[in-house]
Amino acid sequence: MSDKEKKQETKKDAGKIFLEEVSKSPLTLTILAIVTGLLLGGLLVVITSEEVYQAFDLSFWEGIKSAAGAAWSTYEALFFGSVGNPSKIIDALRSGESEAIRRAFNPFFESLVASTPYIFAGLAVALGFRVGLFNIGAEGQIFIGAATTVTAAIFLKGLPAIIHVPISLLAGFLGGGLWGFIPGWLKAKTGGHEVINTIMMNYIAFRLSEFLLRGPLKNPEGFTPVSAGIQDSAKLYRLFESPIRFHIGFFIALFVAFLVYVFLFKTTWGFTLRTVGSNPRAAKYAGMNIVRSTVLAMFLSGGLAGLAGANEVLGVNHNLAVAFSSGYGFDAIALALLGKSNPVGVVLSAILFGFLRNGAIQMQLSAGIPIDIISVLQAFILVFIAAPAIIRTIYRLKEPDLDIDAVTLHGWGGN
Repeated sequence: MSDKEKKQETKKDAGKIFLEEVSKSPLTLTILAIVTGLLLGGLLVVITSEEVYQAFDLSFWEGIKSAAGAAWSTYEALFFGSVGNPSKIIDALRSGESEAIRRAFNPFFESLVASTPYIFAGLAVALGFRVGLFNIGAEGQIFIGAATTVTAAIFLKGLPAIIHVPISLLAGFLGGGLWGFIPGWLKAKTGGHEVINTIMMNYIAFRLSEFLLRGPLKNPEGFTPVSAGIQDSAKLYRLFESPIRFHIGFFIALFVAFLVYVFLFKTTWGFTLRTVGSNPRAAKYAGMNIVRSTVLAMFLSGGLAGLAGANEVLGVNHNLAVAFSSGYGFDAIALALLGKSNPVGVVLSAILFGFLRNGAIQMQLSAGIPIDIISVLQAFILVFIAAPAIIRTIYRLKEPDLDIDAVTLHGWGGN
């Protein structure tokens, strides 16, 4: 074999190895799960469109053309609603008018605003997963975190923003942390399952929030059930003028995600928590304190969820109302699964969900597609994430040598 043939053979082998490694990557699996979910979502739009059936009555090719047009218009509206219309952005930039530019870029920044609470809530559930705990109470912890935040943001007066904002955020963290601490303590001391306890704590949080909004936090002007507006010194700084609502809470969320990553993977406490989550019996044999780890994990998980509520109060709504959270805590379970309980994956998943959520509004207005299709899309994606064998079979992907993330993720199942 000549030197040229040897080099070609070596390149073929290197390319084959590269493709095999890519096929084993969890990232490849996640991307294909998202793409497959979008394809099935488009198919769902087509088969539920009356116009498509009318076109098929005319001819087969008219039906195909109508089906492609329905799917295209749906995802075009979703893209324009979540990112912005490229032609409008270009026209606004050419005009040089600041207000036109802000309006053109507003969909993109509004998607980031929607992503911010998802980041906090997703981190909360992911941290619980890492410690073998299924924190299904993030929604209630968000409500309590919002309630404690709005209390500090309304009744603390005369403080500069540099002090008032951190205090209000801390109040939200401690409020949510307390709501996570209770089921964590019950789990550690009595063996009460955290799923049942956190579900019950959710309903207590909802009713408690309603009581506060009709009592101690009641708007003095008589508007119920809505709290009074928070102090200006407690509001998170918005980086642009109206109509853009993008605020520094997004960067705070990214910083918190970085801290969670460092805590879990670069500290002794994080190693202890992950060990307890992956194998509690081995951790106990090694002398690790299971009770302390469980309580600490649930407190931190609840605190992160509380920050999601604090973010909405300080950065978006500037008050507290009943049902202010649109299911962020429940969607956080999906985020943690999609992000493989890794802070980096959670951030990316949260941004994806934020863009889908914001784009769905424009999709409903422009294409006439129900906003619920986004929930269906998310469900499709989660099915493929939870059952990776389906994706591996469809796309003929290689089995990974050891799916460490899956072992860690499902550690709570044997707890």
